[in-house]
Amino acid sequence: MTVVSLSFPESMLKEMDEVQKGSGFTGRSELVRAAIRMMLEDSRERATAVGDMNGLLIVTHDEEQEAPVTKLNHQYEDIITTHVHNKTKTSMCIEVFVLQGDAKKINAMTKSFQAEDKMKSTKLIPI
Repeated sequence: MTVVSLSFPESMLKEMDEVQKGSGFTGRSELVRAAIRMMLEDSRERATAVGDMNGLLIVTHDEEQEAPVTKLNHQYEDIITTHVHNKTKTSMCIEVFVLQGDAKKINAMTKSFQAEDKMKSTKLIPI
């Protein structure tokens, strides 16, 4: 197996260690491999989507990181049928987008949120 060196912020390492211990992974490498397998599977699923589709896009971010959400919301407003914003007690925000439109555009929106490093998590659920 090829060895690849990766860098992570300390806060992410702490969370990874908690997930590793709670999920039964034997080490960080096993955890990272599982996460990458899931990401590759999601990517393959999205790559094969064609035509009109519906989906839920769920995004989380810190309260002070609203600007990228607003920008992308306006950029993709033609496929957003509903947008719900919720602020939690811990200054975390949850954005739920109900999407309808061309699969390629929905995938582009998802990728735009995933590429934005100010987002904590991004998950597309095709419907």
